[in-house]
Amino acid sequence: MAARRRPARFSHERPPGRCPSVIGSVRIAVVVPARNEQRWLGEVLDTMPPFVDTVVVVDDGSCDSTAAVATERARSEVLPTAPPVVLIRHRERRGVGAAIASGYRAAHRSAADVIAVMAGDGQMHPEDLAAIVGPIVDGAADYVKGNRLAHPQVSTVMPIVRRVGTRLLSSLTGLATGVSVTDSQCGFTAISSPALARIDLEGMWKGFGYPNDLIGTLARSGARIEEVVVRPVYRGERSALRPWHTVTISYVLARVAWRRWVHSRSAPRGRQRSAADDESSTGGGVVNASPGTRPWPRDGSGCPKRSEIRRVLDEAPWPGPPVEPP
Repeated sequence: MAARRRPARFSHERPPGRCPSVIGSVRIAVVVPARNEQRWLGEVLDTMPPFVDTVVVVDDGSCDSTAAVATERARSEVLPTAPPVVLIRHRERRGVGAAIASGYRAAHRSAADVIAVMAGDGQMHPEDLAAIVGPIVDGAADYVKGNRLAHPQVSTVMPIVRRVGTRLLSSLTGLATGVSVTDSQCGFTAISSPALARIDLEGMWKGFGYPNDLIGTLARSGARIEEVVVRPVYRGERSALRPWHTVTISYVLARVAWRRWVHSRSAPRGRQRSAADDESSTGGGVVNASPGTRPWPRDGSGCPKRSEIRRVLDEAPWPGPPVEPP
């Protein structure tokens, strides 16, 4: 059997300045939600960076050969550097939010320390994955979102209608959640396992509006949310977002704002966390876990101690239901 040639559009080069030992000591999983993505899914899986430990593909009721492509990669041995692929299939379409939630559950049970999301349509450049997971590995954030609008090539790559719509939704998301976010609709994200363990995935929005709902949920939990610049990738694909989806997203944002108001009324009015608290928590050579968990000590090389990470995760069992059967 002839070996497949790896697509040349993306490469596996590690970004300069990123210490391989830092990423190598932390288990990275990537969730790939996909619906009718037989054209691009193979490329997404073939170009996954080598520091990824596990890839979870969630086929959300596809009508094409999306599941077959994922199954082929899961069984293939022609790319020895590729991470193992796990396939989860939804018999019926549940929505992108539900697909990501299924992937989150599976990745969490695989003992991943950081769980990223890369869509199956190839619009997320694999060379940017290290930048996405980096702030979490370094203990600077609990949740990281890609920011396409800050990239210098966005005006030539991203259609103007999408840029305007994204900026508008980002502004509304900031008002609803109280979090300053530039690109709320970017699906290129990463979350720490302890932060994920505190989220009620069953209560999250299942379809369009999921990223906005998740930002609001994380903000209420006290998670540290950061953005990093990523490349906008567009190759003429037709967006699944329709004008009527703005009504749905508007409802989601109204729900997020209401929950934020209720949370603020019910929260105890104790001493507010100060900047001095944040500085003291990041000193002394530790990697911060999410609020409410112990920090992750570093070893002599400056990397997180794997045994300590395991202990933190063991103390935060996943509360969600079982993963859907394949």
